[in-house]
Amino acid sequence: MDGIFYPLSIKEGVNAFVETLVGRFGDQFRAFSSAVLQYVLVPLESTLRASPPWLVLLVAGLIAWHATKSVGRSLGLVALLYLIGCFGLWDALMQTLAIMAVATVLAVLIGIPTGILMSQSDTLRKLLLPVLDVMQTLPSFVYLIPVLMLFGLGKVPAIFATVVYAVPPLIRLTDLGIREVDKELTEAAWSFGTTRWQLLVGVQLPLARPSIMAGVNQTTMMALAMVVLASMIGARGLGEDVLVGIQTLDVGRGMQAGIAIVILAIVIDRISQAYGRPKRGRSARLAEPAPR
Repeated sequence: MDGIFYPLSIKEGVNAFVETLVGRFGDQFRAFSSAVLQYVLVPLESTLRASPPWLVLLVAGLIAWHATKSVGRSLGLVALLYLIGCFGLWDALMQTLAIMAVATVLAVLIGIPTGILMSQSDTLRKLLLPVLDVMQTLPSFVYLIPVLMLFGLGKVPAIFATVVYAVPPLIRLTDLGIREVDKELTEAAWSFGTTRWQLLVGVQLPLARPSIMAGVNQTTMMALAMVVLASMIGARGLGEDVLVGIQTLDVGRGMQAGIAIVILAIVIDRISQAYGRPKRGRSARLAEPAPR
């Protein structure tokens, strides 16, 4: 039966491309990696780890209250974070939070502008959709190999691998949110002499905000899902405890760190979802009939 298949392999081409890339630009990639580590990740992680836990909990509570406008929910989310500290995983939590913050910011800086460009060009959308499909379906270990060759072991390659894995939903949902803006509103804005930039900033992006925030939420959740894999290439944090639990068959340690990751996911999910919902007061005012 094997005789019916024409022999085909892309191994040599891919290997040659990666080796050429590493040979020509390896030093630049490693210099960039060192800069990100020295000027972004290490200062942020050091600040979080040096901050008193009560201050971090207070800031988290204020952010949760600003998002949800509910004191009860905010206190509940703070209590969940406090439980991570009770597990003895507070320092690991700060390390994970620093990596996630940098990865999420990079994903947002890449994802939202790319989604905006996709929404303005059908040709670009047709070109990028297959790329996004590959990014979402390709196993993470496959693109970890070239990332490790370019950046080496450590936290920076973990961040870039996380960005590759987590950015597609944000690009897709940004594009979708802008494309689903009511055509009548767009035509009305054009009729008032609105420029393309004013239309985007004043009409399309505000109306697409729920979809964009849903993309940010999905990107953050997918970034958090990478913490265990990131620990395999040198990133410390909660994922490292899970990995050690697997290696030593310490079920309790792995379970405890897993629960901490779930708690962090719940906290981030509730806050980002709350920011994605339209303000009730503003919606109510828009729904009121105009005075005669």
